[in-house]
Amino acid sequence: MSLPLPCFGVPSGSGAGHRVGRWLWLGCMALTAALSSFGARSDAEAVPDKAPTVYRLQIEGTIDLGLAPQVRRALEDARAAGAAALILEINTLGGRVDAALQIRDALLDTDVPTIAFVHRRAISAGALIALACDRIMMAGASTIGAAQPVLAGAPGGLPQSVSEKTVSFLRKEFRATAEARGRPPLIAEAMVDADVAIEGLIEKGKLLTLTTTQALDQGIAESRADTLDEVLVSASLKGASVQDVLANWAESVVRILTHPVISSLLMTVGLVGIVTEIRTPGFGGPGLLGAGSLALFFWGHWLVQLAGWEELLLIAGGLLLILLEVFVIPGFGLAGVLGLTALFVGLGASLVGDTAQWSDWISAAWQVAIALLIAIIFIALLMRWLPRVRFARRLVLNEEMCAASGYASPPEAEHQLLGQSGVSVTPLHPAGLARLGTQRIDVVSEGAFIEAGEPITVVRVDSNRVVVRALNETSPASPS
Repeated sequence: MSLPLPCFGVPSGSGAGHRVGRWLWLGCMALTAALSSFGARSDAEAVPDKAPTVYRLQIEGTIDLGLAPQVRRALEDARAAGAAALILEINTLGGRVDAALQIRDALLDTDVPTIAFVHRRAISAGALIALACDRIMMAGASTIGAAQPVLAGAPGGLPQSVSEKTVSFLRKEFRATAEARGRPPLIAEAMVDADVAIEGLIEKGKLLTLTTTQALDQGIAESRADTLDEVLVSASLKGASVQDVLANWAESVVRILTHPVISSLLMTVGLVGIVTEIRTPGFGGPGLLGAGSLALFFWGHWLVQLAGWEELLLIAGGLLLILLEVFVIPGFGLAGVLGLTALFVGLGASLVGDTAQWSDWISAAWQVAIALLIAIIFIALLMRWLPRVRFARRLVLNEEMCAASGYASPPEAEHQLLGQSGVSVTPLHPAGLARLGTQRIDVVSEGAFIEAGEPITVVRVDSNRVVVRALNETSPASPS
């Protein structure tokens, strides 16, 4: 660039003044040219050619709900940094459908160029993630496809086929994704539905899985690349600075908490801890352990957008109804049933997302049912064996207050009433007054309502209660 330096013009006339003015003008021009050259060279040195930046995220192992927030964060960081591309290095056998759908939506919505580098396998959910990227590059001896949904966690431990509704939904998701990226939609459908046949490629009844060569021939993949450097060269990003996107501590914890085994364990420990706290005096370790386990379960599923206020209210309401049934309402009735139902639905709903299909609900129901069954069995064993454990003797009263030791809650006179007959003075609904001989005493029926004036008999005296039965009631059959 030229600098706006002042200079003298060429003077008119001749002689010594003319020669001096000419030399001054030439010197000014030389100085201007030198400064211009220096300025241009300085500008060039100040703004060197900057290498582009590329972000890379490795997708390995099971695709779970904890991966979706990490992919969204990688896209946001790449966009904020002005990265030239985000490379997803994929090597997975699949995972959860709802997690793959969340990642797919994020990839389709971003304006960051995305590249799927299939390094060995992009199976099932991994195939959907690869199809959602702008470009697909595959290493040699790699595969992509085989995306038929199955019901994991079903009885027997083996994956089972899902309904046609779920298959149809996922088939169209694959087709729409392929259409959005300009790839053959029929091939994408054949990866999901075995009923889709493509002449010369796949027959009906078989799921489509493509090798690297087949994917290139069919227009699913754009190029072959065996290393990351080859990916950069193929994408015209040779020499780019590669920035790895690593999971932060919160994303790592969430992936652990939302794992099916860990989430089931948290549910079981939470229920066992709360029930144990109910059966023991005060509030201590079991209650803290139970509440903490349920809090971790809910927090992890809240962060991956599975659980919300509705699920929290169901779980809290279910626990409240169960507590009312235990401490306030005698017996086990409507409140207990409603409490268990609300707890079951709340925990199950926390395991599925907004895009859940019937297969997801069935899988969640089995997971919650198994966790509840294990909790019930463990609680029964705990209540039986806890008094025998040395450290737990301070929590559970293990002393018998028998009459031989001087503990007799009912007066001795009341024990003499056993087997006596009399008449109800007031209606027994179920408590009331009865006349036994010459005495008027408080009694309670076995559960049935007895009207006033009905003949009764004393069938049991326990604690401070005298239990009676109407004489016209049929006594329970005794074993022969």
